[in-house]
Amino acid sequence: MKKFLVTKFRLQSLYFIFQFSLIFSLSFVNFTPSAIAANLPSDLLKQPATEITVSLGNAANELKFEPNHFEFIAGKRYLLQLKNPSQLKHYFTAKDFADGIWTQKVEAGKVEIKGAIHELELKPSAEAEWVFVPLKSGKYNLRCTIPGHTEAGMTGEIIISNS
Repeated sequence: MKKFLVTKFRLQSLYFIFQFSLIFSLSFVNFTPSAIAANLPSDLLKQPATEITVSLGNAANELKFEPNHFEFIAGKRYLLQLKNPSQLKHYFTAKDFADGIWTQKVEAGKVEIKGAIHELELKPSAEAEWVFVPLKSGKYNLRCTIPGHTEAGMTGEIIISNS
């Protein structure tokens, strides 16, 4: 009987330690961008966004982003003016970058899209506006995922810094 009580006590102790460890470890889990974005100050969303115009290709149908290097500061609001002056469709693809920002909205034509965005397709002569706040610092790759476009040089780099 004494052996049974000792074993039961040990199991209960292990179970308690397991529960405590689980709860304690969850407190260190990284917040997702949407969770962080929910805590953004409302005055930040009312501030004018820093505007940057990006050309996907050009009138000569060259396969490149102009510019192809971007530097953003975490916590600031930006507006990317995306334009496709070429006769080819292009993609603005930077999934890891998109995972580290909070998108306020994307506007194209008479449509406004809200929520997580990972890739934008711009058809010939199309334009779109992407308003976002970077949350996670890092260095990210940009590319056009249409076969042959990345290989031809339609790539870029996005850097988000904390200051």
